[in-house]
Amino acid sequence: MTINNQTTSNNNILSLFKDAILGRQQDFTSGSLKKAVFMLSIPMILEMLMESIFALVDIIYVSRVSVNAVATVGLTESVLTLVYAVAIGLSMAATAMVARRVGEKDIKKANETAVQVIYLGIFISIFISIIGIMFPKEILQLMGGEPDLIEEGYGYTQILLGGNITVMLIFLINAIFRGAGDASIAMWTLILSNGLNIILDPIFIFGLGPIPAYGVEGAAIATTTGRGVAVIAQLLILFYGTGKIKLAIKDLILRIQLLFNIVKVSLGGIGQFIIGTSSWVFLMRIISEFGSEVLAGYTIAIRIMLFTLMPAWGMSNAAATLVGQNLGAQQPDRAEKSVWITSKYCAFFMGAVSIIYLLFATTFLSWFSDNPNVVSNGALCLRVMSAGYIAYAYGMVVIQSFNGSGDTFTPTLINFICFWLFQLPFAYTMAIHLDFGPQGVFWSITIAEVLIAILGIWLFRKGKWKSVKV
Repeated sequence: MTINNQTTSNNNILSLFKDAILGRQQDFTSGSLKKAVFMLSIPMILEMLMESIFALVDIIYVSRVSVNAVATVGLTESVLTLVYAVAIGLSMAATAMVARRVGEKDIKKANETAVQVIYLGIFISIFISIIGIMFPKEILQLMGGEPDLIEEGYGYTQILLGGNITVMLIFLINAIFRGAGDASIAMWTLILSNGLNIILDPIFIFGLGPIPAYGVEGAAIATTTGRGVAVIAQLLILFYGTGKIKLAIKDLILRIQLLFNIVKVSLGGIGQFIIGTSSWVFLMRIISEFGSEVLAGYTIAIRIMLFTLMPAWGMSNAAATLVGQNLGAQQPDRAEKSVWITSKYCAFFMGAVSIIYLLFATTFLSWFSDNPNVVSNGALCLRVMSAGYIAYAYGMVVIQSFNGSGDTFTPTLINFICFWLFQLPFAYTMAIHLDFGPQGVFWSITIAEVLIAILGIWLFRKGKWKSVKV
């Protein structure tokens, strides 16, 4: 009897898993919350895992070019995080507003919101492209890059920033899919993007047949190409697919009032991530004071961390969608319950990963570099940061849940306090003035994330997010 029950349970899980990745439509405002968390989390976790695999594969190939190439990727992506800040800020508004409209069963308004979000992404990315194409060397110099690093790597910076529209749109359109509850569509488009990048990376970096070896520039060409193809696929799905959001030519109207409403909701999200990501930029600038080897170790460690932070981010996105749709359906208590269920699952996962990183950090770093200084500094970074993983889990889920409700101001305030008022002064003082070196920066990151979790849980329990209108 026990064996039969176990078999039935396993079959049910497999059936739910299949439904989740195939995107079979679900109403997330009724029924089992655990099932809803599972159905949304699985495709979002797989989506983010694919992004993590891309980051790891990318750095494996680039690390075979030179230490300067790895450092160039680190410096450029620190700047590119400011682009991510805008994209993620807008995507928060997209997810919150689309989820709310879907929860209200107002698909027409959800379609109108999706179109305005895409317009905003295009306008902003054009401005960023101009800066990236014209001033790549100056950007790397500003970030503390050494002259030989700048000469070797400025082409990578120029291509990635110049083609940032692919980054912007892939974020925004996937946010639209997630807000509608079509998480599996977002997953498959990212699998397409990153799968192409993994195939194209070695071709453009090392050359193949008539294609010359572009070195680190090749990584940027592969990434931009893969994302560009995925964006085309996303647009085709929006117009011709079977998801909840289905656009037509008549929907392509610029609606100024709605556009400004999206900007208003997204400003908190943009500010929130500009605070967070600019902190990473300044931390990278402090790390660069200790040389390219330390910088390379830090960059590799962050890429390894992304492998496990991205699935946690996927669970957080699931919570955001559940909060938005259930608030739209006038069920705030169900919205809150979904957050605590998701947080618990995320904490179990992150706690297990923390133990693995603490035990095997040096082994992981040695896969990417045989330079002892790169490995030792990267391993130290990985161990220190993973010590706060359980706090990261709760912090990420709660912060994204605020955003899913449309309350982007509260996380912005939390980030301001924890990153700008605490993390940056602490990192600079410990690393430079008190001579703790890179370790001072690593500890500043962990402690700041623990503070975010504490503040986030305290403010979330107050419940003001339940009355936010979007």
